[in-house]
Amino acid sequence: MHPVSRCSQRLELRELALDDVDAVFAIYGSPEATEHLSFEPRTRTDVEQIVARSRSSAATTPRTEYALAVARRGGNDLIGFGRIAMDPHQQRAATFGFALRPDAWGVGYGIETVRLLLGLGFEDLNLHRIWGARSPLNAASARTMTAAGMTEEGVIREHVQKAGKWRDSVVHSVLDHEWLRVPEPS
Repeated sequence: MHPVSRCSQRLELRELALDDVDAVFAIYGSPEATEHLSFEPRTRTDVEQIVARSRSSAATTPRTEYALAVARRGGNDLIGFGRIAMDPHQQRAATFGFALRPDAWGVGYGIETVRLLLGLGFEDLNLHRIWGARSPLNAASARTMTAAGMTEEGVIREHVQKAGKWRDSVVHSVLDHEWLRVPEPS
């Protein structure tokens, strides 16, 4: 499926463009934004390569990764990055993740972003299960995924090595038949 374009009340998911590098760097290069992610802040060169790889993977058939811009609707103001990647070890399943610019935190954009990604997965890609992992210290992400209809499944012990230390991850998931019952936020 290319190009992806999904909208919520305030946001849209869209394909990444070459001129999104600076906006993605504002997220992936930020120590604050990457504090709970599985990697250290990226360099601008790293982000250029991520955007190029994402654009290249968008043209593959079959498409197995959807790395997308999260932008305010009606403009080009990229405030986040979302990703769904098919899980080769599970039938009709994918992992997902998202990150927002720190100045976009705390106003419900996280829930809208997660719901847009889940909608893409279930409604457009016909997935059965979508799961994501978060840092145990990221309470905001826990609240966001729960509010979007995901269930906390458990802990993957010493799952991520960051800054030379092992860190657990907390897994959240949602199934297609659960997604159908999740009410839209009012």
